Amino acid sequence: MNDIFSIAFITKFIKFGVVGVSGTIIDFGMTWLLKEKAKINKYGANGIAYMCGATSNFLLNRWWTFNSQAPEVWEQYGKFLGVSLVGLGLNTLIIYLLVTRLKMNFYVSKIGATLMVLVWNFFGNLMFTF
Repeated sequence: MNDIFSIAFITKFIKFGVVGVSGTIIDFGMTWLLKEKAKINKYGANGIAYMCGATSNFLLNRWWTFNSQAPEVWEQYGKFLGVSLVGLGLNTLIIYLLVTRLKMNFYVSKIGATLMVLVWNFFGNLMFTF
């Protein structure tokens, strides 16, 4: 439990969050383009955009957050995408519930879902990917 309060752990979490912001900008931008301009179904647009953001996040987290030098880049990428796909499932479920059950705005729901899934993604990648 002491590791959670260490400076190194907190620094990693903050870096992961900063990288997450950049991925979220990509995710939201792509979602908007695909949903509003390309007229793709909102859940399909969400999935495609989420994976674009996840790919960007992998590269930045590998290099900056976790400083990984492991030569198994494709293996790490596969693990990162696995964690991200679980995150996408959670993200989509949360959005669906907030939009259909609580009648919340799609983009407000997406923000809430993104914040909730952040914790899963961080710990999943910390323990499994890097």
